Amino acid sequence: MAGPSVLEPSPNVIGVTPKPPFAVLPAPETMFAARAARFRDLAEDHPLADYLTFLAELSQIQHDIQPSLPAPRPPSTEAMERALDFSMPPLDRARFEPDGAALTTLERLLDKAVAVNMPEPAAAARAKLANDAEARRTALVQALEGAPGVETLASHVFAAAALQVHFARVAAGLDAERLSPVGTGACPACGGPPVASLVVGWTAAHGARFVSCALCATLWNHVRVKCVACDSTAGIAYRELAPEEDGAEPKATRGLRAKEQAEARAPVRAETCDSCKTYVKIMHQHVVPDVDPVADDVATLGLDLKLREEGWARAAFNPYLLGY
Repeated sequence: MAGPSVLEPSPNVIGVTPKPPFAVLPAPETMFAARAARFRDLAEDHPLADYLTFLAELSQIQHDIQPSLPAPRPPSTEAMERALDFSMPPLDRARFEPDGAALTTLERLLDKAVAVNMPEPAAAARAKLANDAEARRTALVQALEGAPGVETLASHVFAAAALQVHFARVAAGLDAERLSPVGTGACPACGGPPVASLVVGWTAAHGARFVSCALCATLWNHVRVKCVACDSTAGIAYRELAPEEDGAEPKATRGLRAKEQAEARAPVRAETCDSCKTYVKIMHQHVVPDVDPVADDVATLGLDLKLREEGWARAAFNPYLLGY
């Protein structure tokens, strides 16, 4: 995919800021199309090709349905000011009640997905949700809890995809300059968990790290070599899989410095923390601009499996990896 990452903030923002901004809001009108393209690229010759292709089509649907969706309802001015005054996320997940925009988002996504090639359990779940309004409402609420039962895993994927669209659209309307830290490992916009972190190459933030929210895709700045889950700086290490272990071909590294060559060969690594015994993936988007926190997280499932064997716990969340 040519051009800068869709996660890059407006030049008008970074051009007047002497240091990386704390928070960067999502761009829902472009991010899902870029994610779909990344899923397609990653699917080539990958052991998880069928699943990555399915997620590519689902991401494309997330992009395609947006022009026809009603405007999402933002938090009330009173609730917004109260949250910001007390360093709380202005989008309160705990009080989320599916409104017309959220329900329509899931309904439109399910309608579009009828043409997607998918396993029979997923097709059955799609059909059930498409024909049951109350089941759609329940699925959205349960998807925010992030711990579905085995019997609802397939439904959860569709509900989570709809929530990503909905919350990204609401978060895009916030004032990034007013967001502040709300807790270790928590999104300053919605309080959600991280999916991964990115080392970016933006003009005024080259080499800075931003953590990406698993729900609304807001980015927040986080010091490098510091655990995303517990803020410890002791016992931080970086682990990776050789390209052949993860089914991916090495990236072209000609003309890059030695460090960048290593990051290009393994753009996704796990930052492990001895203090809390967890890890969150760190992705070198400044070297491989197309890296996407959600897509590349799924495509590097082999790294998760290896770390689990070694006793590490995953501190990040990705609705597309539940059940693995």
